[in-house]
Amino acid sequence: MELTLAIHQITDLRFGDSTYLDGSTLVVDRESLTNHLLEDPRLQSVDMDIANPGEACRIGVVFDIIEPRVKEPGAGSDYPGILGPIATAGQGTTHVLRGAAVTLVDEAAPLGNNKIVEMSGPASEESPYSVLHHLAIVPHTDSNLERHTAQNALRLASVKTSVFLAKTALGQMPNATEVFQSDGPTQAGRDGLPRVAYIGQIHSRQRVAEVDEQILYGANTAGMVPVMLHPNEWLDGGVVSGYQNMGVETYFYQNHPVISELYRWHREGKITLVGTIATMAASDNSDRERNCMLASEMAKWNLAADGVVLTKYGGGAPHADMALTARLCEQSGIFTTVQVSDMSRDRQAESALLFNYPEVDAIVYVGGGDTNWDLPAVEKVVAGNPAMTAALEVAQEIPAGGICGVTSQQGISKLRCFVY
Repeated sequence: MELTLAIHQITDLRFGDSTYLDGSTLVVDRESLTNHLLEDPRLQSVDMDIANPGEACRIGVVFDIIEPRVKEPGAGSDYPGILGPIATAGQGTTHVLRGAAVTLVDEAAPLGNNKIVEMSGPASEESPYSVLHHLAIVPHTDSNLERHTAQNALRLASVKTSVFLAKTALGQMPNATEVFQSDGPTQAGRDGLPRVAYIGQIHSRQRVAEVDEQILYGANTAGMVPVMLHPNEWLDGGVVSGYQNMGVETYFYQNHPVISELYRWHREGKITLVGTIATMAASDNSDRERNCMLASEMAKWNLAADGVVLTKYGGGAPHADMALTARLCEQSGIFTTVQVSDMSRDRQAESALLFNYPEVDAIVYVGGGDTNWDLPAVEKVVAGNPAMTAALEVAQEIPAGGICGVTSQQGISKLRCFVY
């Protein structure tokens, strides 16, 4: 399977009388985009604003961040199962507005869920989102809707905006192209190279998925066991984050750091990327044992992997599930590396120890709740309501997990851990 990303670099984002791409400047017609989103009767109104790199601006509470993308006509379905019909993602050409982001703000998220984008100050330097040009969308839903129905409206608004913006690139020459090509576990001509797979959690059953929570090809993962996916399916809209993104934004499914790095090694002839497995964290012990067993067996018997990289989705139970999956892989002869976020609050190694398997000894730290950031007051806030604006505009201390991109379950974090 081959996916070509046509990259159109964005260096400026502003509002105008029509929506178009002028070189590297993206101009957005606020009225036409608003009308497009209001075709969903669940929305009563839509506010939007722009946040550019270096601006003393804070956005929150964030529902999701997504990169503007659209499939070349005839090349496939946009966000299959959510916006477009079910079709295999990861094939053909997808146009990408690199440097731009659609950031959905959740007007009803409580103050305790301080998931923010920080565009300036020390914390912004540790987040990959601070260098992007954000079109912040604030949908206001019908107050009579159930909470999950309102969240589903936010999800639809996110992908509609992504495609609306990216359509400006159709017919234009990209600045660059990126090709992702892998023939899976039976690739010829790569004898002797280590065979490496990726196992990634896409949901945690500690929180029951809503009936309309569209995570994998529009499905909510209820009753799901681990499934094999081509690496390109993650990169091209087959997977999006759930309603509580847990340090996992759709932007870094589209630009998955682990899959992208494995692909780089694949191209350089260091490894063979044989495939990926999407799984979920369990709600009880039997569910955990089943999912971990099946994921490890797929890596061994379906993908014939020599090595596996694993990531989690969520907190302590996903942490333990990931570790057990790695242990079972190690016991079957597969080398593993796991990415962990620190679950402790006191910076003590003993508090962070949620597993102790001697076999699982290649561990990468990607940030956690043990680090707080002092945020300065800001001149501008993009929020869902006046109370949230007032709460976010002042100087405050916030844990790293509350700042998008500082703690990243997908592995984009810039933080490292030290024992001292």
